Amino acid sequence: MKGPTGMSDLHHPAEHAAETSWQRFWNKGGWWKSVLVAAVYIAIYLLLGFLINNVSGTKPENLLSDPLSVFFGLAVPILVMGALTYLFICSLGWTKEIFGKQPVTGRWWMWIAVVLVLIPNVMHLVATNWSAYSVALVLAILFLGLCVGFSEELLTRGVAVNLLRRAGYTERSVMLLSATIFGLLHSSNIVSGQNPITVGITVLYTFGFGAMMYLSMRATGSIIWAILLHASTDPSTILATGGIDAHSGNSGDAGIIAIAGFFNYAYILAALVAIFLVRGKVDQERSPRKHPVSKE
Repeated sequence: MKGPTGMSDLHHPAEHAAETSWQRFWNKGGWWKSVLVAAVYIAIYLLLGFLINNVSGTKPENLLSDPLSVFFGLAVPILVMGALTYLFICSLGWTKEIFGKQPVTGRWWMWIAVVLVLIPNVMHLVATNWSAYSVALVLAILFLGLCVGFSEELLTRGVAVNLLRRAGYTERSVMLLSATIFGLLHSSNIVSGQNPITVGITVLYTFGFGAMMYLSMRATGSIIWAILLHASTDPSTILATGGIDAHSGNSGDAGIIAIAGFFNYAYILAALVAIFLVRGKVDQERSPRKHPVSKE
């Protein structure tokens, strides 16, 4: 049932009349537009990575060797994509809509997603072999995490979620479709020569993780916390395992890392359970007043 727990003032007739053709196109939303934005994002990202790695001379197989390699080979392409995504959002006038309070009230059980992500992150930090890294390298990896959290959340929990809500999808569909898009983004790892089976497992895991980020955004009421939670995940994993999507000689405590790895399966299971629990739908009908949204 509907309740006045959230508001959206982005469909006022006066604002609608002032829309450009560019804004009108995107404001209608649609799942295929979410896929289109994601496809353009990953294409530009891969091109940037290729160009930057060739210009800077960084070696893809040894990007964690020093801070400059992490910065130029990994962080810069993602940071540029985050900046481009933010500019795209600004061009549509969606900044308040995306960075503001979530229009659908979260439920207490959604905090489970936050806990499920935090536990392995803390375990990874405990398991890390800190003596294997310089302070500069640790800072570079942490900066990389911020870039990843900002860029990927802005794309999938920001742009994609907004496009899906504007198209009138229920929140259950919004969670499923945005998590699927997030998972498929990581299929691009096959371009770097990664084993197809490993890529498939990564896509499945990231689908579950994407659902956890959606639930985290709903639980906290803001995409900001999902960005920060995501930003803590990649660097803690990289530092613990000593690599990206793989273990290296700098890997920390194998036992703790193995236990933390089981949470990857917990994400998938929690996502499947959430399918039956997530409810609600943002009211996108146009009217002269601010619009209530359906409660969870």
